[in-house]
Amino acid sequence: MDLSTGINPHSYPLFELPATTLTRLPEAGQLRELAEIAAAAYGAPSAAHVAAAPGTQILLPRVASLLRPGKALVLGPTYAEHARAAAIAGHAVAEVSDFDALAEADLAVLVNPNNPDGRVIEKPRLLELGARLRAKGGLLVVDEAFMDVGPIEQSLAGDVGEGGIVVLRSFGKFFGLAGVRLGFALTDALTAERLDAQLGPWAVAGPALGYGIRALSDAAWQADMRQRLAQYAGRLEILLGRFDVPVAGGTSLFRYLSFAEAPSLFSVLGEHGVLIRHFAERPGVLRVGLPGSEPEWQRLESALAAWAQNQRERA
Repeated sequence: MDLSTGINPHSYPLFELPATTLTRLPEAGQLRELAEIAAAAYGAPSAAHVAAAPGTQILLPRVASLLRPGKALVLGPTYAEHARAAAIAGHAVAEVSDFDALAEADLAVLVNPNNPDGRVIEKPRLLELGARLRAKGGLLVVDEAFMDVGPIEQSLAGDVGEGGIVVLRSFGKFFGLAGVRLGFALTDALTAERLDAQLGPWAVAGPALGYGIRALSDAAWQADMRQRLAQYAGRLEILLGRFDVPVAGGTSLFRYLSFAEAPSLFSVLGEHGVLIRHFAERPGVLRVGLPGSEPEWQRLESALAAWAQNQRERA
């Protein structure tokens, strides 16, 4: 049972696509429609401010390459691929733990809400940082991969028009369709056009267009799912608390654990076939995703009970 990913286990309902989705090249009109729908769903100023891609992962080095090689700072600890992508683009990369230190960067990167601890940086602080970077020709990149289940009022999606800011949004995590490979860069119109040109024609596959258009248009499903995920996350926190596992943060898609017994919890759950996310460089930290069915909830509960028994025997 894989609870390591932070991907919604209750995916958007699958549906049949026309055969032409696979037998023909993607239509330019569909891509424009997707950009319009994504702009509305995420709160971007317009479709001209949206660059669609086969997942945000492929956007990372391209966004980092928008600037000439310079000093890149990543607010950590966080998703490691941001630092790797900035290095690929030729930047000198460092991770910082102080938000204010990002102002010294040419390229500043942060994840909001953060992965894996769920930390949220307030919008006014982000806008101030973006203005400081823009004034010196720099760039602020805010990865909002988990903002679908975050405090939407802190999103910078609607503030990208002035330039100097790129907001990344991931389709697969909230909609539970990671294999579709779809993501977006929200930014000023000129930068969006530049990213589109780098990606080239037909970058987004036909099935991704079909699912993206349908799911991002379905506001009722999204609202219902946000409520359900919040309930599931609360249930997970209560379950962990029953076995004295402290929760230190997270989002509605995962819970973040930081405590001395984390290595033993990871080990015992693994022995019971339950995989959670561990971090080799931070052995006291774990991330636990949501079970997707009642049998999975029961399996997690049994594994936690085995860990608690193990702890008592060792005491």
